Formats: sequence, C-alpha cells, structure tokens
Amino acid sequence: MLRQLSEHLYRFDDTCNVYIVRGGAEAVLVDFGSGDVLDALGEIGVERVAAVLVTHHHRDQVQGLQRAAAAGIRIWVPAPEQELFTRAEERRQARGVLNNYNTREDRFSIATSVPIAGTIPEYVPTPFGPTTVTAVPLPGHTVGSIGFLIDVDGQRAAFTGDLLAGPGKMWSLAATQWTYAGPEGLAASVLSLLDLRDRAPHLLLPAHGPVMDDPGAAIDATVARLRGLLELRGQHRNVVRRREQPFEQLTPHLLYNHVAFSNSYVLLAESGRALVVDYGYDLDYGLPAGTDRAARRPWLYTLPKLKQQFGVERIDVALPTHYHDDHVAGFNLLRDVEGTRLWVPETFADVLARPSHYNLPCLWYDPIVADRVLPLGERIAWEEYELTLHPLPGHTLYAVAIEVDVDGTKVLFTGDQHDGNMWLNYVYQNRFQLTDYTRSADLYRRLAPDVLLTGHWGPVYTSKDLLDDYHHRSVELERLHRELLPLGEADFDAEGFGAWIRPYESELVAGQRIDLEVEARNPAPTRQEVAVALDGPAGWTLEPADASVTLDPGEHATLRFEVTAPADAAPVHRAVVTADLRVGTRRYGQHAEALLSVRPTGGSC
Repeated sequence: MLRQLSEHLYRFDDTCNVYIVRGGAEAVLVDFGSGDVLDALGEIGVERVAAVLVTHHHRDQVQGLQRAAAAGIRIWVPAPEQELFTRAEERRQARGVLNNYNTREDRFSIATSVPIAGTIPEYVPTPFGPTTVTAVPLPGHTVGSIGFLIDVDGQRAAFTGDLLAGPGKMWSLAATQWTYAGPEGLAASVLSLLDLRDRAPHLLLPAHGPVMDDPGAAIDATVARLRGLLELRGQHRNVVRRREQPFEQLTPHLLYNHVAFSNSYVLLAESGRALVVDYGYDLDYGLPAGTDRAARRPWLYTLPKLKQQFGVERIDVALPTHYHDDHVAGFNLLRDVEGTRLWVPETFADVLARPSHYNLPCLWYDPIVADRVLPLGERIAWEEYELTLHPLPGHTLYAVAIEVDVDGTKVLFTGDQHDGNMWLNYVYQNRFQLTDYTRSADLYRRLAPDVLLTGHWGPVYTSKDLLDDYHHRSVELERLHRELLPLGEADFDAEGFGAWIRPYESELVAGQRIDLEVEARNPAPTRQEVAVALDGPAGWTLEPADASVTLDPGEHATLRFEVTAPADAAPVHRAVVTADLRVGTRRYGQHAEALLSVRPTGGSC
C-alpha cells in the first residue's frame, strides 16, 4: 500500500517500510523491500528512480534488489556492509556453522550478490537525484547501519532503518547481540539514538513502525529502556557518562580519549588546530564477533565534544604509531569529512597504502594513502611543536615511538609496545624479531621521557627504576628466545619464516599476468645459495620456475617472478601460489603463499 506522508514524501508498506522522496518525475527510495514499490511509482507520477539508498543489509530491507539492478537503478549501501551485497555467496560459504559462537545477524542478508553503484559518504551532504542526503552512522541494529537526514517539505526527516520501531520500541533485540551473550548493540543503540537526538530532526521514519513526529520523546523513551537492560546485565552502565566526557586532560595542551577502543591522543595548538595520534574505533561499545568488514565501524563520534569543550577548530593532522586497524580505521573518514592531513611514518606508509601486498594481522580493509610520509630521526615541525619519530619494533616491526615536548613534559607515544605495567606485548606474526625489545628499551633509557602514552592502557609515568626494569626484562626476553630456538642450525629469527610473497592477495582476469616478489632470508650460519621455486594451480604459468641468490647469514634479498592465469581460467576465489625455500642443499618447504583470485571479465570475485 502506498501512503502519502507529505507533498513529496511517501511510504510503501512492504517487507519493510520503503520511503519515496519525489521531485517531479524522479525519486529516491530509502530501502527497497521486495521491490514491489516499483509497480506503484506510476501512481504518483514517478518515471525514474535516481537511487536506492540502503540503511542496512538485512534481507527484509533488500531482498528484491536484483529487480532494481535489472532495471538499471543505482544502488548505494553502507560502507561497512558493502561486501554483504557484492560477495553474498562467498561470505555465506566462509561463515562457520558448526560450533558457532558468532551470534551477529550478518547471515540475514541478501541471498544473491547484487552490483552496487557505491557506498554512501557519511557526515557529508551528498546529492542524490532530486534531493540532498546526509548519511550518519547509526550502529545498533547492525554494526554498519546508517540513517539519512533529508530536508523534505520544510521538515528534517530522519530515515532511521531499524534503530528504533516506535517510542520506546525496538524492532529486534536479538539483532543487537553481536557477540555470544554480549550487549554491544544495546550500547551502540544508546549512543546512536543520542547522537541522532542532537541532530534535531522533526520526523523519525523507521524501517518498521510508525512515523514519529516527536523525535525527542521517542528517543528518550527508547534510551531509558535500553539503559534499563544494560543495568540488568551490569554492562556498559556508564555509556552516557562516557559520551559526555570522552577526553581527559593530561596537560593543558594534551588530551587523552579514554573512551575509544584503542587510545587516541590530541595535541592542541594555540591556533585552534589539533593533531591526533592514532584514531581507530571511536567511542567503544565492544568489538562485535568476526573480523569481516561488516563487523568494524569507524565513526567520528567524539569530535563534536572535542570541538565544544576544548575550542578545536580543525583536526589538522592524524599521525599513527603503527598500522593496526584499531589505530587507523578512522583515518580515511577524518580526511574525507574533516579535511585532515594524514602523516604516516616511512616505516609503514606502504603497509597502509597497499594492505593487500602484506600477509600481516590487523590490516585495515582499504588503502590509507599518506598525504605526507615522515622520515625517522628528524625533527618535524607542526604548529609550535617539534616531533621526532623513532623506530619502535616489538609489538610489530611496523611501528614508531613519537617524541614531543608538551607543556614542559617530555612525552613518548608508544602504541601497543607494552601495557601499563610495562609487560612486553609481542606478536610473532607482526614480524617480531629477537632484538626488538632490547632496542626499544635502549631507546627509552636514552630519551628518558617523563610519560609513556600507550595504545590501550593508561599513561605510564616513568622513573629510572621503571626503565631499568623494562630493559632487564627485554634482555631476558631475547636471552630466552636465543636459548629456545635452534638459531645455530636455522636462524629464522623469532618470526619463524624465511620467505614472504608480495603482493599477498591479488585479483586478475583470465589470461592476465601478475608480478610477484619473494623476499627470502638465509637462515644458515654460513654464506649460502638461497633458492625459491614457485608452485601454483594446474595450468598456470610461473616464470621463472625457480630463482636463486647467494646471501650472507641473516641477509635478505628479493626475487621476482611472473604468474599468468590461463586464458580459459574459470573464476576462482583465492587460488594459492607457494614459495618453496631451499638453502644450500637443505630444503625448508613452502614457507610463503600468495592468494590470487580470477574474476569474471568486467566483474569482481
């Protein structure tokens, strides 16, 4: 049934509420349901649908999208959920079923992949057909949910998806359980509702439920009941207080965002500009189950408080301590929305810019390309401050310590190198090496900072005894590794491998060639020939078949290969190419892999 809500605004009752914003003979649809709305548009003189804007991926919102695609209608979806639309079959095949503790409702998504025009920019007014839309993150019902603010017929309408279904009502509480027995979606819903209230819409238009013309009352009733549930669970009871006071002032010009999943820090300049050190998942409500893109939501939640409470006029620069997603996930959003310049240390600028080239944990899904690549060991001016970046291997090879004097305090930002008790936080697959912590301990003693600012723990105020103890444990860590590993026979350092292929993950079409580089290490105690032989799917061409180089003990070199998919290669997802390592007469086996997907011509895997 088609209902007119105002002169240019309509609702079609379907598997969900489908909203129509009309301008002459053109319209924008919010959500799509079964697609039957297309049969009703002629009743109101709509001849062309400029866009379908999707609030979230659930099947009742989008099950008819194949019909939109067949009609040539452009489909726009939330950025975190894009792969739930474009790679539905692949996601379904990869999702665990037996012994499954992931209760996120990511499986309640479209059955067959559908092409999309793109993802919807967040926070920025964007023209779509006859109207302008501002999308805002509204995690709660799903992690990646968004809402739309559209001025129509003199009123600001908020299309809220399934964030709420009426005053004090939720369409589904089950959908808010993003981990086994977890409350993450409840806390996220509270935060989203309060953020929406601050945006002062005149109408709330939910995906299920009635139009609400008193948004403040509807939101307040819903928040009160959700907070009651959180109280009963004994979890996230302070979510509103954390929202109101997200920043702690460490010095007059240095702030600590203590409500993010990983700590962010803000350096304040007299000009009103700010430099942010690390910016991942702002205002933490708990990490959802899974590591797919649809389980990770960057947003700019605390920036309004930063500006209001501390007079910040511009987020001028963002600078990471290391490449991990929880420290950089919001970087592209900062640049797109705030115009922030991204300054990235030279040691991992390429990791952020080309994540698919690296086989590393905790990579962000999209390239983050630096506006400026920073050298190590040199003074770098920003406003009235001078920063110096130092190599800080340990937690990961791709990390730096950032030194700066603020208000007479010598500060060292250390990322995830250690916790608040200075326990050593190494991860082998981050390319941890034996001497990393002794090197970082030497750096700490040489710099003698007043405070170490960590990635997930509170500030650590230093003393000579503290730094000496850290150095002692770092030396002990190296000693125990040297005693435990057979380094005299095969020295693969602490990470345990002697070959790495880059790019790690690639897409190509049938008949296409791709270049691969294999970094190889000599683990022998003497100078040796190090040989690499590639192996791949049957029928693929690998040239040369093998390559070698003579290296000193512990030396690394890069060997280059060409891989070509057969002209008649069928589409495949993540075919494996391996690198078999031989050093002298000893064969160590297939130490490295690369993943190559063959996509249909003109499509994606």
